[in-house]
Amino acid sequence: MRGRGCGQLGRTFFFQCTNLTEKPMSEQTKPVLHGYFRSSCSWRVRIAFALKGMEYDQVPVNLIKDGGQQLTEDYKTLNPMQQVPAVEIDGVTLSQSLAVIQYIDETRPEPRLLPLDPKKRAQVRMISDLIASGIQPLQNLHVIQKIGAEKVQWAQYFINRGFEALEPLLKQTAGKYCVGDEISMADICLVPQVYNAERYILENTFTAQCPRYD
Repeated sequence: MRGRGCGQLGRTFFFQCTNLTEKPMSEQTKPVLHGYFRSSCSWRVRIAFALKGMEYDQVPVNLIKDGGQQLTEDYKTLNPMQQVPAVEIDGVTLSQSLAVIQYIDETRPEPRLLPLDPKKRAQVRMISDLIASGIQPLQNLHVIQKIGAEKVQWAQYFINRGFEALEPLLKQTAGKYCVGDEISMADICLVPQVYNAERYILENTFTAQCPRYD
């Protein structure tokens, strides 16, 4: 894998997510993203929208203010799990980031976020699920709040454990990006997780060897 500092990697994708290019679409209302700026799951959706060149509206949901705006009854109607994101798109509301990404990839297929090749597509899903199910939930806000004083050590342990499992997989699948030479859903999941690793001051061989994204 080609490597560089992951702080720069995270900042590059942050600016990609906040500077969208306009792309003609069929006549329909813009998607609405209910999310929090520092949420990994919300960030994944912003990256996907950016890569697709999709315009969308945002409704901030502050996970800290007033005890957590995601805990209101109004928001619960959008996402019964009271987590972010919730995305209103094409007349439906979707509340899991990977479901949102796969939906927009199936309905707006260019550029592709999941490869056509079945083996590569399975590898993308494997890596995405490892991050989205095996690393991120163990250090999200709700869990960290329950841990208390040991929250930093808890987060460091589970991020490091996940990266140690992820590194040998990427050595098998990576080209320029996580799977081959095209950006995919796997990269979309990886970037926010690398940011979280840096946020918790976690340094290991994996964060020093991240894929290039420019």
